[in-house]
Amino acid sequence: MTATVDLDPIELLRTLIRFDTTNPPGNEAACIAFLRELLTRAGVEATILARDPNRPNLIARLPGRGEAPGLVLQGHVDVVTTAGQAWEHPPFSAELVDGYVWGRGALDMKGGVAMMVTAFLRAWREGVRPAGDVILTIMSDEEAGSDYGARFLVEEHPEQFAGAAYAIGEGGGTAQTLFGRRYYPVMVAEKQVCWMRTELRGPGGHGSTPLRGGAMARLGRLLTRLDQNRLPVHITPVMERMIQGLAEHASPTEGDLLRRLLDPAQTDAVLDELADRGIRQHRLLDALLHNTVNATVVRGGAKTNVIPSRIELELDGRLLPGFTPQDLMTELHALLGNDLTFEVIRHDPGVDRVDMGLFPLLAGILQELDPEGVPIPSMVAGFTDGRMFARLGIQNYGFLPLKLPADFNANATVHGANERVPVEAIRFGAEALYRALARYEG
Repeated sequence: MTATVDLDPIELLRTLIRFDTTNPPGNEAACIAFLRELLTRAGVEATILARDPNRPNLIARLPGRGEAPGLVLQGHVDVVTTAGQAWEHPPFSAELVDGYVWGRGALDMKGGVAMMVTAFLRAWREGVRPAGDVILTIMSDEEAGSDYGARFLVEEHPEQFAGAAYAIGEGGGTAQTLFGRRYYPVMVAEKQVCWMRTELRGPGGHGSTPLRGGAMARLGRLLTRLDQNRLPVHITPVMERMIQGLAEHASPTEGDLLRRLLDPAQTDAVLDELADRGIRQHRLLDALLHNTVNATVVRGGAKTNVIPSRIELELDGRLLPGFTPQDLMTELHALLGNDLTFEVIRHDPGVDRVDMGLFPLLAGILQELDPEGVPIPSMVAGFTDGRMFARLGIQNYGFLPLKLPADFNANATVHGANERVPVEAIRFGAEALYRALARYEG
């Protein structure tokens, strides 16, 4: 273990990728132990907390001046599976090819962890003392719901984050090019998980005899309606800020088009127009302007020659800030009919109020490092560990800045084959995070 790995985010990233932390089962212990040793050798005391010894979490502290609330720097080292994917380079070899680091976790989110840890160690070695403590928190299990990681820490060890007001994690900062302009969406809110289960019933019978109106037919109609219809449009305050920020820096024509998204009577038509024009961000904007539901798990039938009379369907629902599971059920009943009963199997509520206090600092750093880029507040459609810290009243920011080429679509490989990240983008992000730590004033 050398100072090169300590302070070079590229070498650290490559080392982290080589730990196979595919979740499930996770097995993050060796990776977390490596990071703990890295910190210990630098003179940083690191605490390990775990519900399961194979699924540990690491916490280290950069002392501040005691003049501001603490800042949590949080990330995870578990990654999703590579099973069934065809990779050009082995997913855990961390090969360096044509200026890119290849491997599972390069973007989500071992790249972010490498940026965080090197920025933290640089600040430590340079004697940086921000206004408030910086609490480095590296966790397990984000990809499977955070139960062994962020949820465990927030529920069982909230004292570790006492006095913290802000957190920085994944979910934002990655450059996106829209209408020829480079934007940096800084995540200040995320949608809520609302997973549900419903049941469809109908007459059963022998598979040799035609049957109309059975549970399978009902399932088909339900899936078709979900596929062909959106739920109602909702313009949240965060999305209004985001779209206004995009429109302000677009051409007059494109700015007008984007502003039309803010008129609920025109939103869906504009989304369709963006799709027709090949604007890849249309799917994300669609998700951020509606509550959404996708059918993901179907259980029914046990024998090929028996028509099932009962089918169980699981739905991945995502709620906009300020909405409840009951709101989503009301929208689904309006679309699918009132004869379905929905059971909530997991709901991770978010926060309704957004604290923009840290945004000027983060936006200013991005503008320094990339004067042509435009920072904007944003929301994410998925979930991050930030939703757990919100339970402690900590405002989370997605801020892992990556300056990416316009033709590189980072989202296309996250959770997919050939995940990779440009070397210079990681260096860019590590510098941005260091400046955030060094200048943090609460």
